[in-house]
Amino acid sequence: VSRDFLPRGSGIVTRRPLVLQLITAKTEYAEFLHCKGKKFTDFDEVRQEIEVETDRVTGMNKGISSVPINLRIYSPHVLSLTLIDLPGITKVPVGDQPPDIEQQIRDMIMQFISRENCLILAVTPANTDLANSDALKLAKEVDPQGLRTIGVITKLDLMDEGTDAREVLENKLLPLRRGYIGVVNRSQKDIDGKKDIKAALLAERKFFLSHPSYRHMADRMGTPYLQKVLNQQLTNHIRDTLPAFRSKLQSQLLSIEHEVEVYKNFRPEDPTRKTKALLQMVQQFSVDFEKRIEGSGDQVDTLELSGGAKINRIFHERFPFELVKMEFNEKELRREISYAIKNIHGIRQVLPGLFTPDMAFEAIVKKQIVKLKGPCLKSVDLVMQELINTVKKCTKKLATYPRLCEETERIVAGYIREREEKTKDQMLLLIDIQVSYINTNHEDFIGFANAQQRSSQVNKSAVGNQVIRKGWLTINNIGIMKGGSKEYWFVLTAESLSWYKDDEEKEKKYMLPLDNLKVRDVEKSFMSSKHIFALFNTEQRNVYKDYRFLELACDSQEEVDSWKASLLRAGVYPDKSSTETEENGQADNFSMDPQLERQVETIRNLVDSYMSIINKCIRDLIPKTIMHLMINNVKEFINAELLAHLYSSEDQNTLMEESAEQAQRRDETLRMYQALKEALAIIGDISTSTVSTPAPPPVDDSWLQQARRSPPPSPSTPRRPTLNNPPSRPLSGRGPAPAIPSPGPQAGAPPVPFRPGALPPFPSAEGHGAPPQVPSRPSRAPPSVPR
Repeated sequence: VSRDFLPRGSGIVTRRPLVLQLITAKTEYAEFLHCKGKKFTDFDEVRQEIEVETDRVTGMNKGISSVPINLRIYSPHVLSLTLIDLPGITKVPVGDQPPDIEQQIRDMIMQFISRENCLILAVTPANTDLANSDALKLAKEVDPQGLRTIGVITKLDLMDEGTDAREVLENKLLPLRRGYIGVVNRSQKDIDGKKDIKAALLAERKFFLSHPSYRHMADRMGTPYLQKVLNQQLTNHIRDTLPAFRSKLQSQLLSIEHEVEVYKNFRPEDPTRKTKALLQMVQQFSVDFEKRIEGSGDQVDTLELSGGAKINRIFHERFPFELVKMEFNEKELRREISYAIKNIHGIRQVLPGLFTPDMAFEAIVKKQIVKLKGPCLKSVDLVMQELINTVKKCTKKLATYPRLCEETERIVAGYIREREEKTKDQMLLLIDIQVSYINTNHEDFIGFANAQQRSSQVNKSAVGNQVIRKGWLTINNIGIMKGGSKEYWFVLTAESLSWYKDDEEKEKKYMLPLDNLKVRDVEKSFMSSKHIFALFNTEQRNVYKDYRFLELACDSQEEVDSWKASLLRAGVYPDKSSTETEENGQADNFSMDPQLERQVETIRNLVDSYMSIINKCIRDLIPKTIMHLMINNVKEFINAELLAHLYSSEDQNTLMEESAEQAQRRDETLRMYQALKEALAIIGDISTSTVSTPAPPPVDDSWLQQARRSPPPSPSTPRRPTLNNPPSRPLSGRGPAPAIPSPGPQAGAPPVPFRPGALPPFPSAEGHGAPPQVPSRPSRAPPSVPR
């Protein structure tokens, strides 16, 4: 960075991780994530902000924290890299540091270096024993192959006279797969003296060129070379991840291509575009509506019945169920027949042997036919509601244009309600037609002669053992001691009701025959949110094990009605036993003589026969009438007249105004599409032009595993024993050190003065020739390693 902005001092200085992002830019400034919008151009202020932010979280007394400080530096002198400066491992807690400070720092470091895309700079001072380096041990734990670890040796200028780290830097003594790079930083004296970074880089270069042990590899030492190595590793990492990254980008591009095709030639104010879009939207709405009604939609709803399927259920389950629900009460019907017979005779006495009055039959039949108006009108309401729901679902695709969506929904819903009124009028007309003439010559009518021989019981039609319905139901009346209420998967056929453990239908729990079963409502309990109905046996037998009733629960009343309709198709009818008390003075005094009883029974059978004819006719006519007058008319209106109504309702420009969300989405999609295409083009260029270096071959780094058992000899050459301590310098090793750019050609090191006598030429960084001859010194025993 060529700037002095990191805090320095003795002891543990880095007490929070510093995430340093270097970004190439034309101007030089710094930004902190916790100071958004504030640019720092004075790097002394950057150092002060790091210290203040560290103390804000960790306190003033050497505390630590794993919460990182995020710093971005924009500069024309840096390569785009991200570095993380981590605390050095502290063995003994001081100040406010916790007793387990070493473990906490170790966990903090492991949190960062465990990531596979992280390059580890294992920084170790040259004047300490390399075999005991904590940085190298931690790196070995997370990077056993050594592909991500680079050794960095600091304080080479502070080694004892006559000692050096040549064999370490040549990767001979304690080898690493990616080797070691030596750097010389500023001393505390240099920092106190405000020594410039550029001057420090020149001094570092001069040190390696002039030192007899390092000058043969000076081109592979120093901070600028470390920067180049880091940049090359970044290049290698990018190249290695390109195939997977390219595949991800291509899949994203394909996912938005269809949408982009619509947006590519979009011109918001073009009137021809608006006209074309309006026509396309109306046509798409018409197609979607027809598909949802006819059941050939490309977007199938898997969560619930809707559209044509739900209307079909209304026609063939709900409407028949409503007809059965309003069927006459047996006791009430007989009383009405007897009253009708008596009222027809008036003051005259009913004499035995006279004919049964047909006027009583007509009066009762007409009254029963009129009752059919309720179920017929209700079926129209249900179909109308489903058509409006279908329109709302189809207009979701018009959400791009809010006004068009609102107007389309309003116009079509208004037309549906208009057709509803006409359909209801037609329904009432059909009922009135049936009331106007009682056709006793109908081929299915039993006639007076067979009236007394007709059975009043309705036999279940033979439909085979086909599956009528499947779904989840809760058995509600199982005692708590036996497991309580539990949900099962029910399968209803024409002959039985079975339930299973789950919808895989592998483990059958029970199969209940439908013979002699009826269904009735159960009052919803105060504590339960479910709606309940019950099955019972008309012969007073147990339905399920020891239970007279089988209570089944659903989440909604609509679901209950739907199940009742399905049971009706299987021949399980609602219970019609009356629970109401008889009217005072009527039930107690009501009695019939044998002649009247015979006439009541005859008329009862005649009414039953004729109403079965009417019900059959109504069941057939009502769906056809609704289909003709409502559904087909609505489809024709949408195809032929909707567009004209839209043009007459509002101005085209108003209708085709885009929503703000849609305009934003279009812009974002187009920008994303362009960015993806540019990214793929850049990746293609990188793939063909980027030069990557292969990973170095593995080395024998078993010394790292043996270090804990028996430390190897000191990495330096034989030292001269001395009692003097090395010059004072902070010993706390940092984590990854920020890379510093090359100072440039004009900042090269000055020529180093040579001693008299010619020296052999220096080998290049690529060719590792024999090093220049250095005057030999007598061998001395290495000093003991301080513990």
